[in-house]
Amino acid sequence: MSAGNNFRFITCSVLLIFSYFAENVANEPTPIVMWHGMGDSCCAFYSLGAIKEKLNASIPGVYVHSLKIGDNFLEDVENGYFMHPDSQIEMACEKIQQDSQLANGFNAIGFSQGAQFLRALVQRCPTPRIKNLISVGGQHQGVYGLPNCGALSNNACDYIRKLLNHAAYIDWVQKGLVQATYWHDPLNEEEYKKNSSFLADINNELVINETYKTNLLGLENFVLIRFDNDTVVQPVDTEWFGFYKPGQSVEKQNLQESAIYTEDRLGLKQLNEDNRLKFLSTSGNHLRFEWEWFEENVVDHYLRN
Repeated sequence: MSAGNNFRFITCSVLLIFSYFAENVANEPTPIVMWHGMGDSCCAFYSLGAIKEKLNASIPGVYVHSLKIGDNFLEDVENGYFMHPDSQIEMACEKIQQDSQLANGFNAIGFSQGAQFLRALVQRCPTPRIKNLISVGGQHQGVYGLPNCGALSNNACDYIRKLLNHAAYIDWVQKGLVQATYWHDPLNEEEYKKNSSFLADINNELVINETYKTNLLGLENFVLIRFDNDTVVQPVDTEWFGFYKPGQSVEKQNLQESAIYTEDRLGLKQLNEDNRLKFLSTSGNHLRFEWEWFEENVVDHYLRN
């Protein structure tokens, strides 16, 4: 075989090999990152462990990274109550950036408070890129009530409720209790905006952080799932970015009536006008849904790409 033929043979072989790997990489499903809610952990067999198995069955070959905030199961649960969201998000960002299987981007599913934490991750940690963000019962305008504490004892729950009702915006409570950082008192809007150490920031309440807005607008879709019979989250409207009208705690307003939308402080108005902000609902209580519904409405539309 001549030198010219050798060269052509090697070139063709390299191109075929490259084409084979490129085709297989292109056909691989987009990885998924999950973040659990309050009182839960990354991998419990009865919660996110089961969801991971369902995703693996629905999307063969998909890589699922369920975020563990801490070194073990117990730390992961405790940090959901006592590690400030800023620190949790910084840890999550590092874990994601160190995971080579997420380097080309991923879809993300946040459950309950994990949903607003993942949104903050989009806004603060844009690399690697989150493509579709699925919020499952997230409290994006905060909460005004804490009826269920999950894994903590009843006494601990009662203590947390009292702190939130009377001292949510005291500095040491903001620093030491996660749920205080997204406590939103509609009777004291100015105090909330001034002293909320997490939610007011990621919602651009006082100033507009253009980076937050730009990064959120980088999503392909932002999917908000509300549980119509939710008895855990108060008010349930927060799962669609709604909340109480300022100054009282009876009348509600939806996202489109709020300043965060009319002033487009986060880019949500733009996302909605681009048909990239999706509003889904299901009839269950908090985080209670049929997998068939989730597969049909979420997996098939936003996770199979």
